[in-house]
Amino acid sequence: MNNKTVLLMALLLALMPSLAMAESARDNYHTYCIQCHGMQGNGMGVNIRDMSVQPRDHTDTKTMSGRSDDELFKVIKEGGLSISKSVLMPPWGGTFTDNEIHDLVKYLRTLCKCKYGG
Repeated sequence: MNNKTVLLMALLLALMPSLAMAESARDNYHTYCIQCHGMQGNGMGVNIRDMSVQPRDHTDTKTMSGRSDDELFKVIKEGGLSISKSVLMPPWGGTFTDNEIHDLVKYLRTLCKCKYGG
């Protein structure tokens, strides 16, 4: 093997945990969140017609930039009431580990193509 091949293999091995995390968070989002937040994360899930409060549009860069990672973590873990938002957002702390919730927060940042701007 030449040096370029070894370097490429090392790079791929280093990226594998990140790729696995991204896939796992995406899978969790698609399993647990799309019913309300929609397939695209735009808040247009199949449940919205029966909801008195519309779900957050996770693709809205401006709005999502105003939410800190800590706030997103808290609302996923403890539910909407924990940040004075909708009771319809359930707490997922019994379903996801803290690491999985952190990964979901990172996934939300990919949906909005944003970072916390506060």
